[in-house]
Amino acid sequence: MEEKWINWAIRLQSIAQAGLTFSENSYDLDRYKLIRDLSVEIMHEYTDLPIEKITGLFANETGYQTPKTDIRSAVFRNDEILLVREKIDGAWSMPGGWADVNSTPSESAARECLEEAGAVVKPRRIIAIHLANKHNNQLSPYTIYKIFFECELIEKKFVDNTETLDADFFPLDQLPSLSTDRTTKAQIEMCFNARKQELVEPFFD
Repeated sequence: MEEKWINWAIRLQSIAQAGLTFSENSYDLDRYKLIRDLSVEIMHEYTDLPIEKITGLFANETGYQTPKTDIRSAVFRNDEILLVREKIDGAWSMPGGWADVNSTPSESAARECLEEAGAVVKPRRIIAIHLANKHNNQLSPYTIYKIFFECELIEKKFVDNTETLDADFFPLDQLPSLSTDRTTKAQIEMCFNARKQELVEPFFD
């Protein structure tokens, strides 16, 4: 039931944001503001986030609401995959983050690997595009598309940065504790399976 309430809050926020963007009638604008406020209250009730933070993260945009894009890179060395240890929770994930504006998806993949892992890579192909709320453990107030790239490793030298504590390679059967809102074991297995195939038909949804 909690997941349903959060999904309803996300839908209400999206309706309110579009209404506030395209409506001109003052009475309609007031109603859409009330709907947005209600979505914030619902999200507050079913998460641990304070109302101020939810408002800033969840109800601060204008215009028609569209999905955000998270890029994740599968970088292999022999039979091991590159993971980074996140500062935010001390757990591990595939290097990645939000796609940059005015950058191609592959440019964002290469940038995240360099910034988070000190890895110079060449993106080779797309493995999958996931809806995050369908595959990852933490519900987000935004709709997020996660694009998984397989990348060729050129060189790696980890350096201190603002997002990660370490970067290392792991075999599939010895994965560390994962930051599952970012990367799940199933997603890592998917990348290992794709690596074995000469031709990959990207999985979507």
